[in-house]
Amino acid sequence: MLTFATGMKLLAAKNYDEVYARSVEALQTNEKNPLPYFFIGLVTSDHGKHTKALEFFAKASELEPGNMHYQIYHARALASLGHLEDAKTRADKIVAVGIDDALLADMIGLVYSRAGHQNLAIPCFELATQKSPTRAEFHFNLAVTAQFLGDFDKARTAYAKAVSLKPKFYQAWFALISLETQTQKHNKLGTLTRLFSGTAGDANAQLLLGHSIAKTLEDMGQYEESFDWLVKAKREKLKKIGYNREEEAKVFAAVKATATAPLTSAPTSGQHTPIFIIGLPRTGTTLLDRILSSHPAIASAGELDMFAWLIKEKTGTRTRAITDAETLQAAQHLNLEDIGKTYLENTRKLGHGSRYIIDKMPHNFLYAGLLHRTMPNARIIALRRGAMDSCLSNYRQLFSTHINTFDYACDLEDMAAYYREFVALMSHWRTHLPENRFMEVHYENLIHEQENQTRRLLAFCGVDWNEACLQFHKNAAPSQTASSVQVRQPLHAASIGRWKKYGNRLDGLKTALGDLANKE
Repeated sequence: MLTFATGMKLLAAKNYDEVYARSVEALQTNEKNPLPYFFIGLVTSDHGKHTKALEFFAKASELEPGNMHYQIYHARALASLGHLEDAKTRADKIVAVGIDDALLADMIGLVYSRAGHQNLAIPCFELATQKSPTRAEFHFNLAVTAQFLGDFDKARTAYAKAVSLKPKFYQAWFALISLETQTQKHNKLGTLTRLFSGTAGDANAQLLLGHSIAKTLEDMGQYEESFDWLVKAKREKLKKIGYNREEEAKVFAAVKATATAPLTSAPTSGQHTPIFIIGLPRTGTTLLDRILSSHPAIASAGELDMFAWLIKEKTGTRTRAITDAETLQAAQHLNLEDIGKTYLENTRKLGHGSRYIIDKMPHNFLYAGLLHRTMPNARIIALRRGAMDSCLSNYRQLFSTHINTFDYACDLEDMAAYYREFVALMSHWRTHLPENRFMEVHYENLIHEQENQTRRLLAFCGVDWNEACLQFHKNAAPSQTASSVQVRQPLHAASIGRWKKYGNRLDGLKTALGDLANKE
């Protein structure tokens, strides 16, 4: 017999077949029983079929509206698929009823955070830590959100609490080290190297700890030793990912085919205008976002994967990846105008009434053609940066260990090949997209010519000049990126030419980039 307790126990043991079989049996007995829908949703979600999982969670919450588990998982599924307004509305209703469970409070906090409402997430995470003070993960989630909001003292305290409760909480160690500059007097190098020595065969642990050690050494000016630790950190991961440049090239080829004639219709009058900031990660996209969103007419919605999910959902492709050649090819046959309307509706409230809303998901550079065809009024701004610095910044950044989107950044030669594809794609967009809808900005120019470049950007977006854009570091809005610390500092050129500090360690990258190494 299927009960909540037995189902959760089976799921914890990853006994998916048994959970599914019991759920089907329960539905055969009573098709209005919400519990089996809930568990089928969990099984489906764990297998990466998030759109289907949402249907099951919606059914369970519809059949038993008073069940907090069903409602919260439904909200989480909505948020994971980019339905942020609906997720936030459902979360509000749950909070209004009241939450007295640490895990559920934490989940609602995550929904609010994903939906861009970190200020609402904080009380949920604080409740979770109060209800279950020994759960390290709850302190970690509180710390992450506090960091997004710029409350670095609270973040530091919560990260430290997390690692004290769970000394092998490697992700929390990485976050704690990344939060502030390490010095000869104050660092955790001894602890980190001891932990690393006990992680043989654990690729994710080595990534987190190795990057923490590399960051520490870099802060202390030991650049070559730092690079050696980056190589060591990625070694185990490289054995597992099997990155394929030929498959990646197929994706870029499919992307280029999406730049066909734009739609003639424009978004409905009165709707907001999206501004898409695109480019390779870690090349200044967050800086650009903060500069533009300091303007009173422009709000930032952060990094949304909403558009990619809308394309994936509408194509119905069964591939596991959100973005792949098959999905992009299928997108050619979609009603793109409907997708544009859905995107505008789903992001309507994220700007809190602003006329322009920024979506700064860097990898939307793969969707620039579809973005323009879908929303002809949208502005698309591509951030460019010197080749050597771009490749190094991607290589030294620890991206999510749970998705393969950034596998190209685990090896410098793969990184160089990916960068070449990126440069060719930018040239393609430059040729096929209109100048009043697509523009490129060079990071180095933005640093050295801040006011001139900012005026150029605002003119492109269609808004008047505003001095606040020069004081972007005073922008109090949350920042949900790896740059959340840096963007609260005034503009500086410290990262330009960073690659030169690594001695001969980047000779291979320079060779692989060839003529591109000395450009931009």
